Amino acid sequence: MALLDPKPMLEGVRVVDLTSVVFGPYATQILADFGADVVKVEAPSGDIFRYSTRPAKTRAMSAGHLALNRGKRSVVLDLKDEQEVAKMRELISEADVFIHNVRKSAIERLGFGYEDVRQLNDELIYVHCVGFGSGGVYQDLQAYDDVIQAATGTTSLLGRVDGDPRPRFFPSLIADKVAGLNAAYATLGAVIHKLRTGRGQHIEVPMFEAFAAFMLKEHLADKTFDPPLGSACYPRQIDPDRQPFPTADGHIVIVPYSLGSWDVVYEALGYPEYLDDERFSTPRERVKHMEDLYRGLAERTPAKTTQEWCDILRPLNIPCMPVRDIEDILDDPHLQQTGFFQRKEHPSEGWFYEMQEAAKFSDWSAPDYVGAPTLGEHSDS
Repeated sequence: MALLDPKPMLEGVRVVDLTSVVFGPYATQILADFGADVVKVEAPSGDIFRYSTRPAKTRAMSAGHLALNRGKRSVVLDLKDEQEVAKMRELISEADVFIHNVRKSAIERLGFGYEDVRQLNDELIYVHCVGFGSGGVYQDLQAYDDVIQAATGTTSLLGRVDGDPRPRFFPSLIADKVAGLNAAYATLGAVIHKLRTGRGQHIEVPMFEAFAAFMLKEHLADKTFDPPLGSACYPRQIDPDRQPFPTADGHIVIVPYSLGSWDVVYEALGYPEYLDDERFSTPRERVKHMEDLYRGLAERTPAKTTQEWCDILRPLNIPCMPVRDIEDILDDPHLQQTGFFQRKEHPSEGWFYEMQEAAKFSDWSAPDYVGAPTLGEHSDS
């Protein structure tokens, strides 16, 4: 078997990163993981996400910053100072990618709009992470994760499940992270295009459009058609009875996704009358009475412990998983065995846990990542 290639996949690709918070830094984190030289340019005060969590061992070195900025170099430049602006121009002139999340009017005032930087580097890949796409009425508005969750209707979904009419946020910076993934793969596509053609280009990655597409893959539902066949929302996802099932010592998730697997599950749960019930006699009837199927499960699962149900259902090829608290994920046996969490020593922060790049390649192994930089750590070099 051939040895894995020790060279970074993006070796030689220089990324000048003028992003902050989560959207942009998550994208450039992925590029850094794949070996790009990511130079994170920060104002003297630093990326505000350096201060996102409390407590922190060291000022401007929050857990969020550690999670989103490994493998990057930090340079402090005050872009209100003309001498510092000249240094920024020098960085961009030598870069392959320039990525930022500054609003269009503001970046143009600084002299780093696309047409400006093309004069410095006509092969540059210019990636603009924006809240809303150009050409629409929202194009000049600021956007954060909460704003995008509201604009895409995501805040209405929990109420559809539990009947509480209050709009609520999904408890994750999910819009930021989805948009970051979009920016990463758009940049990688442009890098491939440049290798083929020798040309750079301008890329706009709008968070609103990226997250709307993500949410509506299933939730556009019957409104996909013109005229619509019904309402929006994927019924299975808003069914109030589709919840983790109680067990004798906790909760379990059971997913008999194919119609045939319901027969297997109910036989395992000791519910023979299910097979003779007209509500479940055909695939169409089962779909119509899905809430009754879920209620039937919930009535029977308290009879055994979570582990007992896993021992019964897994040999039957029924997907199931114990419900864990997020506090317990560090101790997950699978993640421990796959090396997902690595205990590392950071020069300023001491020992900490770092999550590894999830994708694994047959002909390339990820490098031993360098911890997230302190503010301005690489300015001189």
